[in-house]
Amino acid sequence: MTSHRNSPERKFTRAEFFRLAAGAGAALAFPGAGDVQAAGPQLMRAIPKGGEKIPAIGLGTARTFDVGKDESLRAPRREVVRLFIQEGGTVIDSSPMYGEAERVTGDLLADLGLQGKSFLATKVWTSGRESGIRQMTDSMRLLRAKKIDLMQVHNLSDTATQLRTLHEWKGAGKIRYIGITHYTDSALDELTEWLKRDPEIAFVQFPYSIAVREAERRFLPFCADKGVATLVNRPYENGNLFRAVQGMKVPEWAREFGAATWGQFFLKYILSTPGVTCVIPATRKPKHLLDNMGAGRGPLPDAAARKKMRALWQSL
Repeated sequence: MTSHRNSPERKFTRAEFFRLAAGAGAALAFPGAGDVQAAGPQLMRAIPKGGEKIPAIGLGTARTFDVGKDESLRAPRREVVRLFIQEGGTVIDSSPMYGEAERVTGDLLADLGLQGKSFLATKVWTSGRESGIRQMTDSMRLLRAKKIDLMQVHNLSDTATQLRTLHEWKGAGKIRYIGITHYTDSALDELTEWLKRDPEIAFVQFPYSIAVREAERRFLPFCADKGVATLVNRPYENGNLFRAVQGMKVPEWAREFGAATWGQFFLKYILSTPGVTCVIPATRKPKHLLDNMGAGRGPLPDAAARKKMRALWQSL
């Protein structure tokens, strides 16, 4: 889920974004980041099982938040969290698989006095009932949370066992929603089967991007029919999408749906797909966080624009 945005064109387009923001009277509060509110509210999407609405742009923590206590490493991540909440974000996704990410997330939210302002999603990633209980208990401690908004079985690890415990925890009020995840689109069939078996699964997380579109063809329509909320991981394919457009300018026609940067172009393609609830790009850079949040505002591409976006991508 991590993005690497270090190409010359990537820096230019993001710099352009912040020059525009500064021109509107924004003050820079952190090196490389504009402490601004982009125009318009964040796009909100309903969780089908319950009706609660969450912002369509979330925050992933894989790799990016796996740091120790070094303040020089924590400072930009603290600013990412601060800006994320300020800009209207709530969904923060983590996992025991991500090293120190849960601890860092919990610490930063506490440092900022923002506990209770987020929708915390994490995962159980182990085999066996007792091991799962220990791991989830540790996650609550590290995240400093009395209740987890969304607990997911990570990469379908010992799914049947962990789901039984998740049902118990939901009944006891320790978690609010149950989910399942995988990081490869080859697992979509298996995810489908679990969603058919267990109607209490409220969320499913999987990879989807303009480059990897298997979920678009069959899985997202299935989730919509089943009333299952979707979390999209790997929206930038670990930076591969940016490398593919290095040196290219975002087409002028993308401005019609508010995509000023390639990051917004890629995210808006995902968000305009029926059945997508929330996409969770990860970043450690405040300026990239603000760019991501910009994708959750303003218009989205219509069917004709999506066709042009796919054609452009396929021409690369």
